[in-house]
Order: sequence, then C-alpha cells, then structure tokens
Amino acid sequence: MTMKLKHLTTVILSVGLMFMISCKSKPKDADIQAAVITALQSSPGITADVKDGVVTLSGSVASQADKDAAEAAVKLNQGVKSVVNNVTVTPPPPPPAAPEVTADDSLKTAVAGIVKDFPGIQADVKDGVITITGEQKADRWKKLKMALDALKPKKVDASGLKVK
Repeated sequence: MTMKLKHLTTVILSVGLMFMISCKSKPKDADIQAAVITALQSSPGITADVKDGVVTLSGSVASQADKDAAEAAVKLNQGVKSVVNNVTVTPPPPPPAAPEVTADDSLKTAVAGIVKDFPGIQADVKDGVITITGEQKADRWKKLKMALDALKPKKVDASGLKVK
C-alpha cells in the first residue's frame, strides 16, 4: 500500500507541476504594446501594433539602418513572437539647387562696376547686350565705351544715350 501511495503522490505532484507550468501567464498584447512603444521612443516616425504577440511596424525613416535598429529593439521585448517590418525608407530631400548663374550675371556685375564712375548713366544687360541710357559728355562717353567694349559683350547699344 505504501508503494501505491508513494506512486500516487508522485503522480499527483507531477500533474500539479505540469499544471503550474502550463498555466504560466503569457504576456498580454497590451503589455507587449507598452514595452514596444518604450523601445521605439528613439525612433520617431514609427508606430507599432501588436496582435497575438506579432508586432507590425509602420511609418517611415531616413535610412535602412534606422529601420533595422527599430526592428532589433522590438525583438528584444518579452512576448514578441515575430516582427512584420512595414517601415519604409524615405531618404531626405536633396539640397536645394543653387541658383543658376548666367553669363549675363557676371557681365552685369562688371558693367555695374564700370558705370558707377559715370554719373547720369544707366546700364542694362540682357542676352549679352549692354544697353546704355542717360547723358554724357563726348570724351567721357568715349572712355565708358572703351571700358564696356573691353568686357567683350555681344553689343553695346547706346541708342538711348544723349552725348553732349
């Protein structure tokens, strides 16, 4: 009888132990969600949903390394069975293009530097043609014309200039 009692006691303890192990509580999705949100705090732009221990990541990041780091951080959490990484990599926009510099820009700068010494003269540059307007004495006009010609424009148009 004692042998049967010992055997029965062993069976009861074994069943009890197996029951305790099988009843061990699994993390709830809400608990996993809270842990995942904490893990993703350093990954702005990423959201996570948890269903049955499967974490689905969404959002966008600037690099593949950011995407991979977010997934790795989530996998470290207890109760995470797998990760579905739907995060997209969106590189930053290219820097704005520098304003286009035209041949007229450098010519305009050079003309302005010359014309400033000739009061009463206005100059405009378009498509390589310098248009002169205003009034000037003949000898001063000759100096101005020589300086402007040295810039090698397509043409110097002085039709709007009055020479005294």
